[in-house]
Amino acid sequence: MKVVGVRFRKAGKVYYFDPLQLDIKAGTNVIVETARGIEFGYVIMGIRDVPEEKICLPLKPVIRIATEEDIAVQKANAAKEKEAFKICVEKIAKHNLEMKLIDCEYTFDNNKLLYYFTADGRVDFRDLVKDLASVFKTRIELRQIGVRDETKILGGIGVCGRPLCCHSYLSDFIPVSIKMAKEQNLSLNPTKISGVCGRLMCCLKNEEEAYEELNSHLPAVGEYVTTPDGLKGEVKSTSVLKQLVKVVVTMENDEKEIREYKATELKFKPRKKNDFVKVDAELRELEQLERRESQKQGNGEGKRKQRGSNDGERQ
Repeated sequence: MKVVGVRFRKAGKVYYFDPLQLDIKAGTNVIVETARGIEFGYVIMGIRDVPEEKICLPLKPVIRIATEEDIAVQKANAAKEKEAFKICVEKIAKHNLEMKLIDCEYTFDNNKLLYYFTADGRVDFRDLVKDLASVFKTRIELRQIGVRDETKILGGIGVCGRPLCCHSYLSDFIPVSIKMAKEQNLSLNPTKISGVCGRLMCCLKNEEEAYEELNSHLPAVGEYVTTPDGLKGEVKSTSVLKQLVKVVVTMENDEKEIREYKATELKFKPRKKNDFVKVDAELRELEQLERRESQKQGNGEGKRKQRGSNDGERQ
Protein backbone atom coordinates (compact mmCIF):
# COMPACT_ATOMS: atom_id res chain seq x y z
CA MET A 1 0.00 0.00 0.00
CA LYS A 2 1.38 3.41 -0.95
CA VAL A 3 1.91 5.80 1.97
CA VAL A 4 3.89 8.89 2.98
CA GLY A 5 5.53 9.39 6.38
CA VAL A 6 4.72 12.68 8.13
CA ARG A 7 6.12 14.26 11.27
CA PHE A 8 4.52 17.05 13.28
CA ARG A 9 7.44 17.73 15.63
CA LYS A 10 11.21 17.61 15.28
CA ALA A 11 12.32 14.05 16.05
CA GLY A 12 8.66 13.16 16.61
CA LYS A 13 6.96 9.93 15.68
CA VAL A 14 6.40 9.27 11.96
CA TYR A 15 2.75 8.76 10.98
CA TYR A 16 1.54 7.20 7.74
CA PHE A 17 -0.98 8.92 5.46
CA ASP A 18 -2.56 8.10 2.10
CA PRO A 19 -0.99 10.35 -0.60
CA LEU A 20 -3.99 9.83 -2.94
CA GLN A 21 -3.01 11.15 -6.37
CA LEU A 22 -0.62 13.81 -5.08
CA ASP A 23 3.06 13.76 -6.06
CA ILE A 24 4.60 14.18 -2.60
CA LYS A 25 8.35 14.10 -2.00
CA ALA A 26 10.37 14.11 1.22
CA GLY A 27 10.83 17.62 2.56
CA THR A 28 7.38 18.80 1.49
CA ASN A 29 4.99 20.51 3.92
CA VAL A 30 1.48 19.04 3.84
CA ILE A 31 -1.95 19.53 5.41
CA VAL A 32 -3.42 16.30 6.81
CA GLU A 33 -6.41 15.17 8.83
CA THR A 34 -5.63 13.54 12.18
CA ALA A 35 -7.58 12.43 15.25
CA ARG A 36 -6.83 15.86 16.73
CA GLY A 37 -8.11 17.74 13.69
CA ILE A 38 -6.47 19.38 10.69
CA GLU A 39 -2.68 19.49 11.14
CA PHE A 40 0.36 20.97 9.40
CA GLY A 41 3.09 18.37 8.91
CA TYR A 42 6.49 17.76 7.35
CA VAL A 43 7.01 14.81 4.99
CA ILE A 44 9.97 12.81 6.24
CA MET A 45 9.41 9.81 3.96
CA GLY A 46 8.25 10.12 0.35
CA ILE A 47 5.74 7.84 -1.36
CA ARG A 48 6.62 4.17 -0.90
CA ASP A 49 4.96 0.77 -0.56
CA VAL A 50 4.45 -0.50 3.01
CA PRO A 51 2.85 -3.87 3.94
CA GLU A 52 -0.70 -3.45 5.22
CA GLU A 53 0.09 -5.32 8.46
CA LYS A 54 2.42 -2.44 9.42
CA ILE A 55 -0.30 0.16 8.89
CA CYS A 56 -3.12 1.12 11.23
CA LEU A 57 -6.18 1.11 8.97
CA PRO A 58 -8.20 3.01 7.91
CA LEU A 59 -5.51 5.35 6.62
CA LYS A 60 -6.33 9.06 6.63
CA PRO A 61 -5.52 10.98 3.43
CA VAL A 62 -3.26 13.95 2.78
CA ILE A 63 -5.62 16.90 2.17
CA ARG A 64 -3.18 18.98 0.15
CA ILE A 65 0.39 20.12 -0.22
CA ALA A 66 0.86 23.18 1.98
CA THR A 67 0.55 26.53 0.20
CA GLU A 68 2.19 29.84 1.08
CA GLU A 69 -1.01 30.80 2.91
CA ASP A 70 -0.84 27.58 4.96
CA ILE A 71 2.76 28.28 5.93
CA ALA A 72 1.78 31.80 6.99
CA VAL A 73 -1.04 30.39 9.16
CA GLN A 74 1.40 27.96 10.78
CA LYS A 75 3.79 30.80 11.64
CA ALA A 76 0.90 32.83 13.06
CA ASN A 77 -0.11 29.85 15.21
CA ALA A 78 3.44 29.58 16.54
CA ALA A 79 3.32 33.24 17.57
CA LYS A 80 -0.05 32.74 19.31
CA GLU A 81 1.29 29.71 21.19
CA LYS A 82 3.84 31.89 23.01
CA GLU A 83 1.08 34.15 24.32
CA ALA A 84 -1.12 31.15 25.19
CA PHE A 85 1.76 29.62 27.15
CA LYS A 86 2.28 32.81 29.15
CA ILE A 87 -1.43 33.10 29.98
CA CYS A 88 -1.63 29.49 31.13
CA VAL A 89 1.36 29.93 33.45
CA GLU A 90 -0.45 32.87 35.07
CA LYS A 91 -3.67 30.84 35.42
CA ILE A 92 -1.80 27.93 37.02
CA ALA A 93 -0.35 30.30 39.60
CA LYS A 94 -3.79 31.82 40.17
CA HIS A 95 -5.36 28.40 40.86
CA ASN A 96 -2.32 27.37 42.95
CA LEU A 97 -1.87 24.06 41.09
CA GLU A 98 1.17 21.81 41.64
CA MET A 99 2.06 21.39 37.98
CA LYS A 100 4.82 22.52 35.62
CA LEU A 101 3.79 23.70 32.16
CA ILE A 102 6.13 22.38 29.45
CA ASP A 103 4.69 23.36 26.08
CA CYS A 104 1.52 24.24 24.21
CA GLU A 105 0.37 23.99 20.62
CA TYR A 106 -2.60 24.92 18.46
CA THR A 107 -4.01 22.57 15.88
CA PHE A 108 -3.70 24.05 12.39
CA ASP A 109 -7.40 24.93 12.22
CA ASN A 110 -7.34 26.47 15.74
CA ASN A 111 -10.11 24.10 16.88
CA LYS A 112 -8.04 22.84 19.80
CA LEU A 113 -5.31 24.17 22.09
CA LEU A 114 -3.16 21.49 23.74
CA TYR A 115 -1.06 22.01 26.86
CA TYR A 116 1.65 19.59 28.05
CA PHE A 117 2.60 19.54 31.72
CA THR A 118 4.39 17.47 34.35
CA ALA A 119 3.31 16.87 37.93
CA ASP A 120 4.21 14.53 40.78
CA GLY A 121 0.69 13.10 40.89
CA ARG A 122 -2.83 13.66 39.64
CA VAL A 123 -3.99 17.24 39.27
CA ASP A 124 -7.58 18.49 39.42
CA PHE A 125 -7.44 21.01 36.58
CA ARG A 126 -11.17 21.35 35.86
CA ASP A 127 -11.34 24.99 36.97
CA LEU A 128 -8.17 25.77 35.02
CA VAL A 129 -9.67 24.29 31.84
CA LYS A 130 -12.85 26.36 32.24
CA ASP A 131 -10.77 29.48 32.81
CA LEU A 132 -8.64 28.87 29.72
CA ALA A 133 -11.67 28.04 27.57
CA SER A 134 -13.29 31.35 28.51
CA VAL A 135 -10.13 33.18 27.40
CA PHE A 136 -9.36 31.39 24.13
CA LYS A 137 -12.91 30.38 23.08
CA THR A 138 -11.74 27.00 21.79
CA ARG A 139 -11.36 23.42 23.00
CA ILE A 140 -8.69 23.00 25.66
CA GLU A 141 -6.80 19.77 26.32
CA LEU A 142 -4.28 19.30 29.13
CA ARG A 143 -1.97 16.32 28.74
CA GLN A 144 0.29 15.06 31.53
CA ILE A 145 3.65 13.76 30.34
CA GLY A 146 6.70 12.13 31.95
CA VAL A 147 10.18 13.52 32.52
CA ARG A 148 11.56 11.82 29.41
CA ASP A 149 8.87 13.45 27.27
CA GLU A 150 9.62 16.79 28.93
CA THR A 151 13.30 16.50 27.99
CA LYS A 152 12.41 15.42 24.45
CA ILE A 153 10.28 18.55 23.99
CA LEU A 154 12.63 21.06 25.62
CA GLY A 155 15.92 19.62 24.35
CA GLY A 156 19.36 20.33 25.78
CA ILE A 157 23.00 19.24 25.69
CA GLY A 158 24.09 15.84 26.98
CA VAL A 159 27.26 14.98 28.91
CA CYS A 160 28.85 14.14 25.55
CA GLY A 161 28.52 17.79 24.50
CA ARG A 162 26.05 17.02 21.71
CA PRO A 163 22.31 17.79 21.44
CA LEU A 164 20.15 15.21 23.21
CA CYS A 165 19.39 12.11 21.11
CA CYS A 166 15.68 12.17 22.04
CA HIS A 167 15.34 15.77 20.88
CA SER A 168 17.48 15.54 17.74
CA TYR A 169 16.65 12.23 16.03
CA LEU A 170 15.00 9.52 18.19
CA SER A 171 11.39 9.02 17.12
CA ASP A 172 10.49 6.78 20.06
CA PHE A 173 12.04 6.01 23.42
CA ILE A 174 13.96 2.75 23.42
CA PRO A 175 14.02 0.44 26.46
CA VAL A 176 17.27 0.81 28.43
CA SER A 177 18.41 -0.99 31.58
CA ILE A 178 21.30 -1.00 34.04
CA LYS A 179 22.21 -4.41 32.58
CA MET A 180 23.41 -2.55 29.46
CA ALA A 181 25.83 -0.46 31.53
CA LYS A 182 27.02 -3.62 33.27
CA GLU A 183 27.59 -5.32 29.93
CA GLN A 184 29.69 -2.37 28.72
CA ASN A 185 31.78 -2.21 31.92
CA LEU A 186 30.51 1.29 32.70
CA SER A 187 30.22 2.81 36.15
CA LEU A 188 27.04 1.73 37.93
CA ASN A 189 26.81 5.10 39.65
CA PRO A 190 23.34 6.42 38.62
CA THR A 191 24.63 9.99 38.32
CA LYS A 192 27.14 8.90 35.66
CA ILE A 193 24.83 6.83 33.49
CA SER A 194 21.71 9.00 33.73
CA GLY A 195 20.74 11.66 31.22
CA VAL A 196 19.37 15.18 31.64
CA CYS A 197 15.93 13.70 32.37
CA GLY A 198 17.27 11.74 35.35
CA ARG A 199 16.61 8.40 33.65
CA LEU A 200 19.18 6.03 32.15
CA MET A 201 20.79 7.47 29.02
CA CYS A 202 19.23 6.31 25.75
CA CYS A 203 22.70 5.95 24.19
CA LEU A 204 23.37 2.91 26.38
CA LYS A 205 21.44 1.02 23.71
CA ASN A 206 23.65 2.21 20.83
CA GLU A 207 26.53 -0.23 21.36
CA GLU A 208 24.67 -2.92 23.29
CA GLU A 209 24.63 -5.48 20.48
CA ALA A 210 28.33 -4.96 19.73
CA TYR A 211 29.28 -5.48 23.38
CA GLU A 212 27.07 -8.56 23.68
CA GLU A 213 28.88 -10.06 20.68
CA LEU A 214 32.35 -9.15 22.00
CA ASN A 215 31.56 -10.39 25.53
CA SER A 216 30.42 -13.73 24.12
CA HIS A 217 34.08 -14.37 23.13
CA LEU A 218 35.45 -13.52 26.59
CA PRO A 219 35.45 -15.49 29.85
CA ALA A 220 33.63 -13.99 32.80
CA VAL A 221 35.56 -12.34 35.64
CA GLY A 222 36.19 -14.99 38.31
CA GLU A 223 36.04 -17.86 35.81
CA TYR A 224 38.93 -20.35 35.64
CA VAL A 225 40.72 -20.71 32.31
CA THR A 226 43.64 -22.64 30.82
CA THR A 227 46.44 -20.53 29.36
CA PRO A 228 48.49 -21.40 26.24
CA ASP A 229 51.49 -22.26 28.45
CA GLY A 230 49.50 -24.94 30.27
CA LEU A 231 48.74 -22.97 33.41
CA LYS A 232 45.34 -22.66 35.03
CA GLY A 233 44.20 -19.39 36.51
CA GLU A 234 41.36 -17.13 37.54
CA VAL A 235 40.24 -14.26 35.32
CA LYS A 236 41.02 -10.97 37.05
CA SER A 237 39.73 -8.50 34.44
CA THR A 238 38.93 -8.22 30.74
CA SER A 239 39.36 -5.58 28.03
CA VAL A 240 36.27 -5.98 25.87
CA LEU A 241 37.36 -3.89 22.88
CA LYS A 242 40.94 -5.17 22.81
CA GLN A 243 39.79 -8.74 23.56
CA LEU A 244 42.52 -9.12 26.18
CA VAL A 245 42.20 -11.02 29.47
CA LYS A 246 44.24 -10.63 32.66
CA VAL A 247 44.61 -13.96 34.47
CA VAL A 248 45.99 -14.71 37.95
CA VAL A 249 48.13 -17.84 37.47
CA THR A 250 49.99 -19.90 40.07
CA MET A 251 53.62 -20.61 39.24
CA GLU A 252 55.61 -23.76 40.15
CA ASN A 253 56.92 -22.12 43.33
CA ASP A 254 53.32 -21.38 44.40
CA GLU A 255 53.77 -17.70 43.67
CA LYS A 256 50.88 -15.93 41.97
CA GLU A 257 51.37 -13.73 38.96
CA ILE A 258 49.05 -11.66 36.77
CA ARG A 259 49.52 -12.28 33.07
CA GLU A 260 47.68 -10.88 30.07
CA TYR A 261 46.54 -13.06 27.17
CA LYS A 262 44.52 -12.72 24.01
CA ALA A 263 41.06 -14.22 24.46
CA THR A 264 41.63 -16.51 21.47
CA GLU A 265 44.65 -18.10 23.24
CA LEU A 266 42.67 -19.20 26.30
CA LYS A 267 40.62 -22.33 26.78
CA PHE A 268 37.29 -21.78 28.53
CA LYS A 269 33.60 -22.45 28.11
CA PRO A 270 32.37 -19.65 25.82
CA ARG A 271 29.35 -17.63 26.83
CA LYS A 272 26.37 -17.51 24.50
CA LYS A 273 25.52 -14.15 22.98
CA ASN A 274 22.10 -14.04 24.62
CA ASP A 275 23.21 -15.28 28.04
CA PHE A 276 21.81 -13.12 30.80
CA VAL A 277 24.54 -11.32 32.71
CA LYS A 278 24.51 -12.26 36.40
CA VAL A 279 23.20 -9.37 38.44
CA ASP A 280 25.04 -8.72 41.71
CA ALA A 281 23.57 -7.15 44.85
CA GLU A 282 24.65 -3.65 43.84
CA LEU A 283 22.97 -3.97 40.46
CA ARG A 284 19.71 -5.17 42.00
CA GLU A 285 19.78 -2.28 44.45
CA LEU A 286 20.22 0.24 41.61
CA GLU A 287 17.35 -1.28 39.64
CA GLN A 288 15.10 -1.07 42.71
CA LEU A 289 16.15 2.57 43.18
CA GLU A 290 15.22 3.30 39.55
CA ARG A 291 11.77 1.70 40.00
CA ARG A 292 11.12 3.58 43.24
CA GLU A 293 12.04 6.87 41.58
CA SER A 294 9.64 6.18 38.70
CA GLN A 295 6.81 5.32 41.06
CA LYS A 296 7.51 8.39 43.20
CA GLN A 297 7.11 10.76 40.27
CA GLY A 298 4.07 8.91 38.96
CA ASN A 299 5.43 9.14 35.44
CA GLY A 300 6.07 5.52 34.49
CA GLU A 301 6.71 4.72 30.85
CA GLY A 302 3.21 3.32 30.47
CA LYS A 303 1.65 6.53 31.88
CA ARG A 304 3.54 9.20 29.99
CA LYS A 305 0.36 10.59 28.50
CA GLN A 306 -1.89 10.24 31.51
CA ARG A 307 -4.50 12.97 31.70
CA GLY A 308 -5.41 12.60 35.37
CA SER A 309 -8.83 11.71 36.69
CA ASN A 310 -10.55 14.17 34.37
CA ASP A 311 -10.73 14.21 30.63
CA GLY A 312 -9.20 17.67 30.43
CA GLU A 313 -11.06 18.46 27.24
CA ARG A 314 -13.84 21.02 27.37
CA GLN A 315 -15.71 23.27 25.04
